[in-house]
Amino acid sequence: MSMVPALRNMRIVAIPLTRPRVQPPVGAQLNRLTYYQFQISAKRKQKLQSPAENGSGADGNNGKEKKGWLPEEGVANWVMNKASETWAGFGKAEGGWKLKTFQLGEKMVDRLEFEELALKSVDPSMGPSITQLKRSPVLDEKKPTIIPLVFPPSHLSPSTALSELRAYTDHRIPRHQRGFFFWMVVAPFTAPFMLIPIIPNLPFFFCVWRSWSHYRAYKSSKYLHSLLEHNLIVPEASEELDQVYKTHEISSPSPGDNTSSTTGGPSATSDTAPQHTLLLNRDAVPAILSVLSFKPDSTAAADLYRAMEQARVRVSSGRAQL
Repeated sequence: MSMVPALRNMRIVAIPLTRPRVQPPVGAQLNRLTYYQFQISAKRKQKLQSPAENGSGADGNNGKEKKGWLPEEGVANWVMNKASETWAGFGKAEGGWKLKTFQLGEKMVDRLEFEELALKSVDPSMGPSITQLKRSPVLDEKKPTIIPLVFPPSHLSPSTALSELRAYTDHRIPRHQRGFFFWMVVAPFTAPFMLIPIIPNLPFFFCVWRSWSHYRAYKSSKYLHSLLEHNLIVPEASEELDQVYKTHEISSPSPGDNTSSTTGGPSATSDTAPQHTLLLNRDAVPAILSVLSFKPDSTAAADLYRAMEQARVRVSSGRAQL
């Protein structure tokens, strides 16, 4: 079955949350907090892959996909799905330790970096491979299918939007690789908790969950990096999204407020003043969801609210970096 209808609906949306007060150095790329909304997964029943292409990886390495760190990712996915079902059951409990554990866990999720949560939403096994994209042209038989990177043109130029997404993946790959190994090393130290009767070893499950989360974010970062390397992600300005910024943008001091008028260097107060300013507040979320055709109660709404709150906290604490 053709995969073209699914490919037409694929996109990545860049929603800048902050901007630097001080003009970043020439060539700097990680200079703002951006929430990325990824829609690059296709339904399994629509896969274009033929038996001859079976095994073609997201990296486009002649049909030989590199093996991951886990021996059988299919088994790992099954285990995580079962764990998710169990966790959802905790949330439906009527009081008791299960419900309290669920509520505590949800608070922990809210504290996870919104960048990691966004990357986890990307499942490379459900998305098209490099080979599939190149072999399934939509508009021109001589051109491969591309994934649009939607952005507000008043805050990003096409080249900046693309370079920042590239820097985003380059920064996230080693970060989540370290996170995966760290939590895998910590997990065995939770073994003594297994001796406690009745109550499951929650510290162990937490370590495994964090390790798996980093693993998923790592694989997704690698997948996005591969798409960028093959020029399959193309910037696309959105005037509708730009209008949301013009309507809801937070008024803020001019970019030169923290810079010296003679040298352009930091002023005497720049060490204590926030180096970034927020662009949007929560009032902009419904308008953004409308532009992106999402329902107000969708997962995307919760993710965007979480990203905005984390951006606010990072700016106020002076930690507004990727």
